[in-house]
Amino acid sequence: MMDWAAIILGLIVLTGGAELLIRGAATLARRFGLSELLIGLTLVGFGTSTPELVSSVQAALIGSPGVAVGNVVGSNIANILLILGLSAVIAPIAVEAKAFKRDAPALAMATLLIIGVSMTGTIGRVSGLIFLVALAAYIALAYFTERETPGEPEKQRHEDEAAELPAGPKSPLLDIVLVVAGLALLMIGAKFLVGGAINVASALGVSETVIGLTVVAIGTSLPELVTSTMAALRGKSALALGNVVGSNLYNLLGILGVTAVIAPLATPPEIIAFDNWVMLAATALMIVFAFSKNSVSRLEGGALVAGYGAYLAWLTLTA
Repeated sequence: MMDWAAIILGLIVLTGGAELLIRGAATLARRFGLSELLIGLTLVGFGTSTPELVSSVQAALIGSPGVAVGNVVGSNIANILLILGLSAVIAPIAVEAKAFKRDAPALAMATLLIIGVSMTGTIGRVSGLIFLVALAAYIALAYFTERETPGEPEKQRHEDEAAELPAGPKSPLLDIVLVVAGLALLMIGAKFLVGGAINVASALGVSETVIGLTVVAIGTSLPELVTSTMAALRGKSALALGNVVGSNLYNLLGILGVTAVIAPLATPPEIIAFDNWVMLAATALMIVFAFSKNSVSRLEGGALVAGYGAYLAWLTLTA
C-alpha cells in the first residue's frame, strides 16, 4: 500500500510541478517577446510532457530502462488507443487535413526511427542527439508553415493553447522562482513515482517494463486524458487529434532524446519483440481512420478503446 501511495503522491507532485514550470516559463517567454504561436508549439508541448520526461530520466539514472522506455512507448499507445479513442466515442473528431498531412508522416517516420534504433538493443547519446535535432526540425517546419497561413486552424489551436496558459507573477524574479520550484517538484515527484513503480513490480512479480508500460505510462498521461475528454465534452473534440499527435512526437523525439543523451538506454527485449509493434500498429490505425473520411467516428473510437483493453489484457496474461 505504501508503494501505491508513493505512486499516487508522485503523480500529484509531478502535475503540480509541471503547472508551476509552465506558468513561470510562459510568462518569461512573453517577456522576451516570443509569439503565442511559438509558445504553443514549444512550451505547451514540452510542458505537458515534462512528467514523462523527468520520470524517464529518473528511471534511466537509477538503471531501470524498462520503466524509462516503457513509459514512452506505453504513453504513445495510451494516447492513441485510450485518449483519442475515448474522445472520439464522446464526440466524433473532425480532422484538419492540411495540418495532419504534415504531422502524420512526421509521426510515422519518428515511430519507425525509434523502432529501428531500439532494435539495435541500445539507444545511445548519438541517437538521442539525432532525435532532438529531428524534433527541432519539426518544430521549425510547423512554425514557419503556420506563421505564413493566417486563419489556419492548427495555428489557431496552438495560439489558443498558449493564450490559455496561466499567467505568472508580475515580477521576473518570481517567474524564475516558479520555474525552479516546478523543476524541483518534478524531480521529487519522479523519484516517488519511479521508486514506487519499481517496488510494485517487485511485489507483484512482474517486470519493471510492464509497470512502465502501464502504471507509469497511464499515470503520466492523465493530464492529456483529462484535457482531451473535457474538450470532447465541450464540443471541441477536434483538439484531441492534434494533442495526441503532438504529444507522441514529443515523447518519441524529445523524451527519449533527452533521456538517452543524459543516460544511454538498453532497450528491453520485450518492447523490441512486442510493444514497439503495438505502438506502430496504433499509429498506423490512427492515420488510416483520420484519412479515411477526414474524421474519427464513434465506432472507430470504440475500436481504439477496445484495442487498448486487449493490449492491457495481453500484458496482464503474459506478465
